[in-house]
Amino acid sequence: MRETIFIILFLLSINCVGQNRPLLWGVDDLPQSLLQNPGARIDYTRHFGFPFFSQIHLFAGSTGVTAFDIFDDSNPNVNQRVSNVMSRLTKNDFFSVNEQLEVLSFGWKMGERGYFSAGIYQELDVFAYFPHDPAILAFEGNADYIEQNFDFSDVNFTGDVLTVYHVGLNYNVDRQLTFGARFKLYSGIFNAESTNNSGVFRTEITPGGPNFYRHFIENMSVKVNTSGYASLKNKEGMTVDEAVAELLSRSFFGQNVGVGVDLGFNYKVTEQLTLSGSVQDLGIMFHQKDTENSYYYGSYQTDGLEPLFPELDNNEATIPYWDVFEEELNVNLKDETLSEPYNSWRPLKFNASLEFGSGMSFLPCDYLIHKRPRYMNVFGMLFSGVNRPKGPTYGVTAYYGRKFTENFRMRLAYGIDQFTLTKIGLMASKRFSNFNLYLAVNDILGFTNLAKANSASLQFGMQFIFKDL
Repeated sequence: MRETIFIILFLLSINCVGQNRPLLWGVDDLPQSLLQNPGARIDYTRHFGFPFFSQIHLFAGSTGVTAFDIFDDSNPNVNQRVSNVMSRLTKNDFFSVNEQLEVLSFGWKMGERGYFSAGIYQELDVFAYFPHDPAILAFEGNADYIEQNFDFSDVNFTGDVLTVYHVGLNYNVDRQLTFGARFKLYSGIFNAESTNNSGVFRTEITPGGPNFYRHFIENMSVKVNTSGYASLKNKEGMTVDEAVAELLSRSFFGQNVGVGVDLGFNYKVTEQLTLSGSVQDLGIMFHQKDTENSYYYGSYQTDGLEPLFPELDNNEATIPYWDVFEEELNVNLKDETLSEPYNSWRPLKFNASLEFGSGMSFLPCDYLIHKRPRYMNVFGMLFSGVNRPKGPTYGVTAYYGRKFTENFRMRLAYGIDQFTLTKIGLMASKRFSNFNLYLAVNDILGFTNLAKANSASLQFGMQFIFKDL
């Protein structure tokens, strides 16, 4: 039973549908690059995304373990497989899932230097650290860990489903500098989080006490906040299909709101060397409605039950040991469920890159060539990361992009992050008149065997792009 519970928890963590998207970073003829850097240089005058298909992004990753480690049938002993996995994982290993669906996207040139863009996208983001000590305690028990602390702070996770409405302005200051900003309104669909927990459980040997062991729970403080969940839980008889339908009904106008901003720039150090950077989702969510706070706190110590067997007559009842024990627990370890508002910060993302262009382009009818030269080849290095409860996750990517024709380009990338040291990515973008398609696959090696992959990422999209009015 214990191993079944562990496997279910593992699957829930890894299969909910990271943030590093180097394949579209700085691509000047794809509007999606503006979502990563509102200050990116652009090479079009209008765009309109194909509704619901202008960007579909999927990412899933885990550090320290893959699905193959759990389900490898070469070792028929499932207990041993789970033990092997748990012995490798630490409290700093994590599972990350991100999905983004662009519902609407459009933009147009404003004057000589500005470009206005706006849109709507839906995003799911799940991030969970492996709860090492509670998992060990639940799976193996405490017999082999006498005098050792089991730390409740290992319980640490966040999860969001929300819709984002955004408007942005990209402004070309001069030949060297472009900067941009994007304002975001978040509409919350569902949120769950449990961070900053504390407390320990410990078993000590007490030879002189009433029992050989004494168990301690010290300064436990564990809190789980949710919004958008209580109303689903409290509806008696609600099926899974009905719950999904209810969540979908909140897709455009959720019960809770938040605000945020993206900022970015692009600076040409020389004609061929470019420095750019951005921060995304510098924002906060205000959870005011349909909230639930489950709070567990307190301290307690026990030597266990010490049954007595006195002689009783027919009118005397036996001592209710379990009731007494349960009452002591309830007095010392509190379990409260509240409906208080709370706030949560959006996971802040940051990017910085250096690019070098070579092979100057002199394509016919290139009306922007007098404003800035264009290069067929781009060599770049991108550093990116996401702020998480225990600190940022990060990745470094080197990439090479080539524009083979005016309508076809590709990018090849090699990255290193906390999931893998061999992340190879490939992006292709093709334009048919004003209609554009792109496909970006990161961690190609992982797609050859998803069961053994620590991460996988896929982006796909289509839009209409215009280069003149």
